[in-house]
Amino acid sequence: MHINWEHVLTIFIASALINNFVFSRYLGLCIFFGVTKRMETAVGMSFTFTAVMLVGAALNWLIYTYVMVPYQLGFLKIVIFIGVVAAFVQAADTMMKKMTPALYYKLGIYLALIVTNCIILAVPLINADEHYGLFESMALALGSGLGFSLALIIMASIREKLELADVPKSFQGLPISFVLTGLIALAFLGFSGMITL
Repeated sequence: MHINWEHVLTIFIASALINNFVFSRYLGLCIFFGVTKRMETAVGMSFTFTAVMLVGAALNWLIYTYVMVPYQLGFLKIVIFIGVVAAFVQAADTMMKKMTPALYYKLGIYLALIVTNCIILAVPLINADEHYGLFESMALALGSGLGFSLALIIMASIREKLELADVPKSFQGLPISFVLTGLIALAFLGFSGMITL
């Protein structure tokens, strides 16, 4: 089987920058706004999210390719994909509670929200709809995870600095965060047109 590495690299770059789930598709905003108040929680969520994304994409690709397609169970993909991600997140939740309890308690409810996060579900659905192979699927998952991590870290760094700024009362909290997200999204729009899939 011939692997087109140029196509794999294109998928990776496009998913991280051009088709960034937060800034171009506006997915995953609940976690994005929730964990970006502090850099420490943003970085912790970045690692967790990217790991869940990679493992979830790999497991879902295997199940979809070798079980669902041969037995014509494609109509169950949303239910099965969520089930696989939920099982893995539960395992990650338990491991994090034992290994890094401080980070576990800082992430709180947002760790459980990874299960139903639309980005986590979007990746295996895109993989299935585009009929991506394993390397293409992993490139999409890694690019999406790193793109989401980039979004979290950029936003967390700005929001930490924003605490020292004189923000008008009506814009404090989420309103200024939405304005900042819009401005960052405009900056990411500069990447559009670089690569076409």
